[in-house]
Amino acid sequence: MNKLEQKIMASVAAIYLVRRLTSRRALKAYALLLSFLGIVAFVSLPHVAVNLFHVENHGFSALATYFLSAVTKTTVVVQLSLLISMIAAFSLGYDVLRAKGEIYYS
Repeated sequence: MNKLEQKIMASVAAIYLVRRLTSRRALKAYALLLSFLGIVAFVSLPHVAVNLFHVENHGFSALATYFLSAVTKTTVVVQLSLLISMIAAFSLGYDVLRAKGEIYYS
């Protein structure tokens, strides 16, 4: 391979990499990761786990009340992070199911 071919192949590889890193699926994964990091930064996950274990013995209605209370009484940043993570997770799940052929368009 001569120098010109190497430069062309390098630029093709760079374009391919940039397209893969900025694809819709990759951007959804980035949103999921960043929202998870936002939740971890603002929420004490060990305290949430301890409180959850105390509540789980009281049944489903207590769990539902706990989650509703935890989400409504937290900061807006955490609420937005939860919303973004749920949207990104469902969207990624939909993409995976569609790629596997389990969702069909009529």
